[in-house]
Amino acid sequence: MKKSIGIVGAGQSGLQLAIGLRQAGVAVVLLSAQTPETIRDGRVTSSQCMFGAALAHERLLGLNLWDDTCPRIEGMEFAIAAGGDQPALRWDARLETSAMSVDQRLKMPVLMETFRSLGGELRFCEVHLSDLEKLCEECALVIVSAGKGAVANIFERDSVRSECDRPMRSLALTYVNGLKARGEFPAVCFNVIPGVGEYFVFPALTLGGACEIMVFEGIPGGPMDCWGDVRTPAQHLETSLDILRRFVPWEFERAGGVSLTDPNGILAGRFAPTVRNPLAKLPSGAVVLGMGDVVCLNDPITGQGANNASKCAAHYLKEIIRRAPRPYDAEWMREVFEGYWRYAALVTSWTNMMLRPPAPHMMELLQSAGARPELARWFVNGFDNPPDLFPAVADPIAAAALLRARG
Repeated sequence: MKKSIGIVGAGQSGLQLAIGLRQAGVAVVLLSAQTPETIRDGRVTSSQCMFGAALAHERLLGLNLWDDTCPRIEGMEFAIAAGGDQPALRWDARLETSAMSVDQRLKMPVLMETFRSLGGELRFCEVHLSDLEKLCEECALVIVSAGKGAVANIFERDSVRSECDRPMRSLALTYVNGLKARGEFPAVCFNVIPGVGEYFVFPALTLGGACEIMVFEGIPGGPMDCWGDVRTPAQHLETSLDILRRFVPWEFERAGGVSLTDPNGILAGRFAPTVRNPLAKLPSGAVVLGMGDVVCLNDPITGQGANNASKCAAHYLKEIIRRAPRPYDAEWMREVFEGYWRYAALVTSWTNMMLRPPAPHMMELLQSAGARPELARWFVNGFDNPPDLFPAVADPIAAAALLRARG
């Protein structure tokens, strides 16, 4: 009888699940396209701001390895630009539980070694269909969590659950040192630039220590969709600063002395937010289960990527342990994903809302938050658990009721 669990992809969800399974005494084979060295020496892959609930999943597994070194994110600031030197609207509020961002180049190699120290089997290879077939012959359950790899394409796009059929933003990351501190507490500073896009920035930990991560979200075809001709790290930083100078001058004032953390601390690209069928059938007839970004890939505008990955891994871990020793059949796989989707559906809906021009009721909520601290705290802490924002963010009647209740 097959006893191992096979996992393809050594990112946030894959490693968290693999470590959790090993701690529960389950044999695990983990396939990674990259070694710890290539990850550490490579380019940044994400901004990975993790809020309290996701961090709690890591702490349950003893993976809070950077608590003493990673800067805390204690709140959020929200601003709307209006073409002038100062924003038309600006307010901030504290998170109930601090958030953190650890560069995946620093984090994933350590988690790989943690997995191996627990007796897990880690194999390095580019995973193709033939590798998946062999893994299915060897393992009782195979889970694919390599969301950025070509293997994710074996999972069909769910046309009903996928609202977007094209990239909604031109994306860029810039990891910097030397940004001036803001306000009385460290925060995610989220700036909306109507008709142009969004810019947000927050403290993080990278290979060389504390830093700040700049995230640019440009509407395709607009003035922030400007990364195509950027060829060097110096040009990337120059383009980043030019965007701040033109559209969010209050943020540009903080960035007068910044420098790149390292030449690989940059990233630019775009992708279409996509929900995929959670099951994929291989030519042999074997079925594999998707996890994390493979099955639910959201735009980073709401900062939910690493949080979704952690929460999905925690859900799968609980269900796998509960299922053993019964077979992990296709019906069970689909039920497991649907259990996660009940959470992820609202995250996806909210994220897609944020990619569209705000509805009148949403603008009223955001403007009212500037004068009502309790409402501001409600919105900010919704980033930790987006379902808490519903139904108010989606329904004008519910939004009006919320405003009355918190008036």
